[in-house]
Amino acid sequence: MISILGGGAFGTALAVAIGKSRPVTLWARDAAPLLETRESPRLPGVTLPDDVTVTADLTEAIQAEALLFAMPMQSLSGFAHRIDDPLTDKALVACCKGIDLTTLRGPAAILSDHWPKAIPAILTGPSFAADIARGLPTALTLACAQDPRGQILQGLLSNPTLRLYRSTDVTGAELGGALKNVMAIACGACMGAGLGDSARAALMTRGFAEMTRLAARLGAKPETLAGLSGLGDLTLTCTSDLSRNYRFGFALGQGEAFDPKVTVEGAATARAVTELARQKDIALPVCAIVARLTTGDLTVAQAMDTLLSRPLKEE
Repeated sequence: MISILGGGAFGTALAVAIGKSRPVTLWARDAAPLLETRESPRLPGVTLPDDVTVTADLTEAIQAEALLFAMPMQSLSGFAHRIDDPLTDKALVACCKGIDLTTLRGPAAILSDHWPKAIPAILTGPSFAADIARGLPTALTLACAQDPRGQILQGLLSNPTLRLYRSTDVTGAELGGALKNVMAIACGACMGAGLGDSARAALMTRGFAEMTRLAARLGAKPETLAGLSGLGDLTLTCTSDLSRNYRFGFALGQGEAFDPKVTVEGAATARAVTELARQKDIALPVCAIVARLTTGDLTVAQAMDTLLSRPLKEE
C-alpha cells in the first residue's frame, strides 16, 4: 500500500518508522547493500523491520497506492521523467524540500505537473533522519489540498513516535520547508564567522519575515509558516550542526571547503527563490545574500556589511 522511492537516509528512516506498523516497499537505485545487510550505511546501527521490502524494480514499487518521493529536490523532476505510468488517483507525497532551479516550482507542484490525475501532497517539518529511524518523537506537517485523502494519508503514515499534523495549504508547507534551508545557511555562516548568537537570532527573525512575505504573495496562509513546516523547521535547522545546510554555512563562515558529495538543498533553493523574488518584485535580502554567498560572489564579511547597511525602517 505504501512505497518509498529513495533509499537515502531520509527515505530509509521513513521506511523504518512506518514499517514498524505496516508493510512498506523501499525502492533504492542500488538496493544490493540494503538487501544484504538490512542496514543503511547512512544510518549506522538501524535495521530495517521485517515488513519493509527492498527493491530496485521501479515498476514494482509504483504499484502502491501511496508513493513517497524521498530524493533530493533538484533530482525530483528528472526522476519523474523515468515513470511513464499516469499514476491515476494515487497519492504522491513529496518528502524533499526546496525549489527547482529550472521551473521555480516546489516539490508537490512538480509532482502535480507530471501527474495531473494523481493527488499531490507534501510531508515536511522539523526532523532529522537519525531521530526518525531511532524512534525519537517527531512531529511533521502533511499538506494535501484534498483533505479527505489527507486524512487517509495521515492515518497511514503516523505511528506512536511519528506524529503528523494535517493541512490543506500545500504552498505554505512547500515554502516553509524550502526557505528554512536558505536561512540555515545564513545562520551557519554567521556562527562560523564568530558573529554570535544575537546575530543568529536576528537572521532567523528577519529570515522568517521573508518566508512569510513570499508565502503570502504566493497565496499561502501565514499561520502555515508559523507551524511545524515553517517556524518549527526553521528553529531546528538554524540551531543544530546535524543540519547539512547549517554545516555548509558554517564552513563558508570559516572559509573552509565543504564535502561536495553532501547534498545542500538550500544552496540551489537560494538561487531559485532569488529569481522568483525578482519576477514577483519582492524584497528578500537574506535569500539574495545567501545566493551570492553560495556562488562565491560575496564573502561573509561583505554579506554582513550589505545587510547591516540597509536603510533603517519600521519592523
